[in-house]
Amino acid sequence: MFTGLVETMGEVAALKALPDGAGVRLVVRSPLVAEGAAVGDSVAVNGCCLTVTAVEGDTIAFDAVPETLARTNLGSLTVGSLVNLERPLRLSDRLGGHLVQGHVDAVGRVRAVSPEGTSIRLTIDAPASVRRYIVPKGSIAVDGVSLTVAAVTDTGFQVVIIPHTAAVTTLGRVRPGDHVNLEADVIGKYIERLLAPYVPGPAAAGSERS
Repeated sequence: MFTGLVETMGEVAALKALPDGAGVRLVVRSPLVAEGAAVGDSVAVNGCCLTVTAVEGDTIAFDAVPETLARTNLGSLTVGSLVNLERPLRLSDRLGGHLVQGHVDAVGRVRAVSPEGTSIRLTIDAPASVRRYIVPKGSIAVDGVSLTVAAVTDTGFQVVIIPHTAAVTTLGRVRPGDHVNLEADVIGKYIERLLAPYVPGPAAAGSERS
């Protein structure tokens, strides 16, 4: 479990194909995360929970299977790409963002990047499977960053990136057309599932699809 408060950005140091088409070994350079990391630990990489498979110096490695590469933006990474990193929440930590599982629901597309004073407003297109859980002033994770929904649009939503978030995460570098990992608030999913037997119509149908 994570909070969506990115600890640091890492740089992709290597991408190595695994034998028999089993996926890709993703090697990320991050002195902060590598220090104290151990094989078997979980780390959110652009909001996707991955298991550490190797630690060497200031780099950590993860094995991303084809399903992960196909359903997230990790499949489009190249050597030199920056990624958002967050280690798991401890029970003694403050929950500064919101509950983030690291289970990416879908990939969204950045429609527009608009300056707004010293901040940046991102307009992001999201598939219907994610839009159903988006509400104004609710929470959503974008590339692992916990954000407040500023507005809901016909095709997705808008968020405002403050200067600090823009500086310490990859969201300050996104451009129109870029793809971002999306994870909707898990609380909405549980509520939908619990109410499905009692609410006819789209909510019940959506519960069957989830």
